[in-house]
Parts: sequence; C-alpha cells; structure tokens
Amino acid sequence: MAIRDTYKYYFKVGNKIVHAGITNDLNRREAEHKLKWPRGHIYQVGIRTTREAALQWESENGFGSNQ
Repeated sequence: MAIRDTYKYYFKVGNKIVHAGITNDLNRREAEHKLKWPRGHIYQVGIRTTREAALQWESENGFGSNQ
C-alpha cells in the first residue's frame, strides 16, 4: 500500500492564490514561501495523499513541481 505522506496546498495572500504545489512538510513550506510573501498563509487542499496522486494533481491543474 502506498504511503500517504504528501500534502497539496495553495499559498494565498489575502484571497489571491500566489502559488500552488505539493510538500511533505506544510510548516517548512509555509516558512519558505513567507520569505517571498510575508503576509501569506498556506491552505491545505484535501487530505494527505500519495506522492504520485499529488504529482498528478499538480499536472492536471498546470502547477509546477517544487517539492
């Protein structure tokens, strides 16, 4: 059985999505994004999933892979 250790997320500043991606550590990723967008916050999309399913979500939605 595949391990569900990957989060899908949006990083938003106000109501605007400035980045979307996947990660296995939401807190670390939020801190990294806050270097560029200090007023932003990370929002988890759905539940933890497999890395393969998260990569497919990125591909289907036109997001680039960062993590």
